Amino acid sequence: MIKQEDILSLQFIKKTEYTGSCQKMRYRLEKYISEDITKLKATVWPEPFNFFKTPSELKHSSLFDFSEEGIADAVCWMNERLEEKFL
Repeated sequence: MIKQEDILSLQFIKKTEYTGSCQKMRYRLEKYISEDITKLKATVWPEPFNFFKTPSELKHSSLFDFSEEGIADAVCWMNERLEEKFL
């Protein structure tokens, strides 16, 4: 299970993407800007490949508020994906 305290700060994600893995799932959190609105984009995909080597049809993404609450929501969403697809 992914825990919010395992994710680096929002200040880190402002500068670069954050990646990690849990069991058979990899994940990525990144700053996403569309039409002058900043969001937190969470993406999950199956191991063994990295983000760039994994086909896009195997990746699942969702957008959240770019805030600490958004990180908490993203962690919940990623844990739900983990339970649904990877356990």
